[in-house]
Parts: sequence; C-alpha cells; structure tokens
Amino acid sequence: MSQMVFSEETHRNLLSRIPERTGREVSDWLRDLDNGPALLRFEEKVDWLRRESDLSHGYAKALVHEYDLRRAARKLG
Repeated sequence: MSQMVFSEETHRNLLSRIPERTGREVSDWLRDLDNGPALLRFEEKVDWLRRESDLSHGYAKALVHEYDLRRAARKLG
C-alpha cells in the first residue's frame, strides 16, 4: 500500500492544487500512472512521474498515493 508521509488534510490540499499548478486534472495524472511502466514500489512510481513530468516530489508523491488508494478501492469494489 501507499507510503503516506503527510496528513490526509495535506494530501487533499496538494491534490486540489495540482490542476492549477500543472494545467492538468488529477484524473489525467492518474491515467498517466495507469499507462506508465509497471513499477512495483511506491518510490519508483514517484521517481518515474517526477522524471517524466518535471513534477515536484510532493505533488508526485500525492498523485502516487491517490493512485494507490483508488486502485485498492477498485479491488475491494
């Protein structure tokens, strides 16, 4: 599962700022992660997203955490 290092409130605040800071919706970033390389570890996904998209570490980590949360929810649903 995700390696969350910020509070839930910080996570939500980061996600809410991503569209304004990047010009792309969170769903677009999550699709990129879904279509990206099949990386196994959390930090590998963060590093890939940072390299490919020139995102800050905080935004990349928030996106990967959100991706993992939604993926886990799909498996349970």
